[in-house]
Amino acid sequence: MSEFDDIRPYCDSEVPAVIARLIADPEFIDLLLSRRAPLLAKVCPWLLRPLLRRALSKAAANMQTVDDLQRYLTLSLKALLEKTTDGYSVSGLEKLDPEKSYLFLSNHRDIAMDPAMVNIALVDAGMDTLRIAIGDNLLRKPFASDLMRVNRSFIVKRSVIGRREKLNELKKLSAYIRHSICQDRTSIWIAQREGRAKDGQDRTETALLKMLALSKGEEQNFTQAIGELSVVPVAISYEYDPCDIDKGRELFAKQMGQDYIKQEFEDLDTIQKGFVGYKGRIHVAFGDPVGDQFESADELAAAIDKQIYSHYKLFPSNIAACQILGKTEGLERAKQLWPDCDWFTAEASFQSRLNAAPRDYRAIIAESYAAPVLNYLQATQGC
Repeated sequence: MSEFDDIRPYCDSEVPAVIARLIADPEFIDLLLSRRAPLLAKVCPWLLRPLLRRALSKAAANMQTVDDLQRYLTLSLKALLEKTTDGYSVSGLEKLDPEKSYLFLSNHRDIAMDPAMVNIALVDAGMDTLRIAIGDNLLRKPFASDLMRVNRSFIVKRSVIGRREKLNELKKLSAYIRHSICQDRTSIWIAQREGRAKDGQDRTETALLKMLALSKGEEQNFTQAIGELSVVPVAISYEYDPCDIDKGRELFAKQMGQDYIKQEFEDLDTIQKGFVGYKGRIHVAFGDPVGDQFESADELAAAIDKQIYSHYKLFPSNIAACQILGKTEGLERAKQLWPDCDWFTAEASFQSRLNAAPRDYRAIIAESYAAPVLNYLQATQGC
């Protein structure tokens, strides 16, 4: 058994069996029905289940490899983006070598959309898709694990208990990432921190960078080990966050000193909302590859953060949030990014969005939209 078999994505030979297993899984089928036709699913599930299985089997007939599945999903996602966005844009791809593999380390706002948007950007540029890091907290159900791993996701075991066990899993994860980039020549996507930045503060965890160096060679230092992975910071920005009220609810609970306990399918609901909710415009900005010039995780984290802050595309919604909160110092410089914007209308539009949220969450939501502006102004000061 390969040392990575319990965390790696599924390979081509496993795809047909995994898809068949998903279609046969009653819990997976019932979950799909509850999302697609909730009323009918309660009234006559016995009628809908065979119909859905037949439709899925027909769609899966030509999916024999991971690439087959990803092509299908990419086309489906692009069709969905046409309905749920006002378009997406990409910058910085010219800095990358199409023949090289990278570790794309991005800010994290949406569980599934973030890596999906990076993948689409690469595919549109004629580059290979990547492997995606995903926490095992999202894979509590067997069908969820199958669904993610068949789509080139690999598992980050966050739920492991015990110091020695955690260290062993981190070493394995580090070794797998290095193996993928250096041996398989396949790029990786991983978030800069554990969990989404619900408050809009994109900060790189130094623990993540130290984990990446756990698999370094005996003769390598931290600088050389990280340099070998070809880290590229990526800034992903959404004009509107379909989950902003949900994030506001969680942050408000924590502010009140309450334990926030997720419902059984809350993460899956969040993934669905991120896909089908309105997002306005989306931008994916690839930064400059980080070389082997940083001697510590702290130095590297600061450099990655600066790139993400400065490359983050600010939208009028972000700037309007600052205006509403009275955070106007230096804001004119940010407004210059949108010289033709009607700021009165932009502020009124964003205020209308805030008014749709419960009153207790509004300031929290506004702060989350404003945070990238403040970070951008600080990162680009004097530029």
